Amino acid sequence: MPLIGDKFPKLKNVKTTQGIMSLPKAFKGKWFVLFSHPADFTPVCTTEFIEFQRNYIKFKVLNTELIGLSVDQVFSHLKWIEWIKENLNIRIEFPIIADTGEIADCLGLIHPSKGMNTVRAVFIVDPEGTIRAIMYYPQELGRNIDEILRAVEGLRISEDEGVAMPANWPQNRLLGSNVIIPPAQSKEEMLERVQKVGEGEYLCMDWWLCHKPWYKKYKTSRWREI
Repeated sequence: MPLIGDKFPKLKNVKTTQGIMSLPKAFKGKWFVLFSHPADFTPVCTTEFIEFQRNYIKFKVLNTELIGLSVDQVFSHLKWIEWIKENLNIRIEFPIIADTGEIADCLGLIHPSKGMNTVRAVFIVDPEGTIRAIMYYPQELGRNIDEILRAVEGLRISEDEGVAMPANWPQNRLLGSNVIIPPAQSKEEMLERVQKVGEGEYLCMDWWLCHKPWYKKYKTSRWREI
């Protein structure tokens, strides 16, 4: 089972609803979110796919692609997304992997007590093919798509600026939408930090707890206005 910081496994000749793909090669230069669901034609999974699709443009704005997965045949995926289009007027635009169980086993998605059904897992992978976040949910709990978007956006900003995000960012009760500056690792860094506080670039409660506005650079969130 891969862990955070590992390279996403190289998967060749992956059968999907949009043809044969190789991962992570198919999304080279982009972030991508691979999410597994227990089975097609199930109520919670249907609501999740609708919400992923409704937020698809928000992921696109963040240069992030979506790809689903379950241990179902490709014709089952196709009939399911056809049902969603005909009955709910939602067209699923992202690909879905038709797995025999091999990929799910490689990614640690098979729950021992649930037969061959995959757990609700989320892998967030960066443009270099490195796994940056992993989330797991039980079958009875549908995912919060806003939280996955928040995670992707936070990871991108962290990558761009070398910062960290506080709890509930960007609505933290202590720091608001500000981002956290990593603690100084040397006396020189501490002195530099004091200077930046004096210049108004950083705000500090102590030498190890400094933060700054991220809106200074981005003005507004890259997807929340959509």
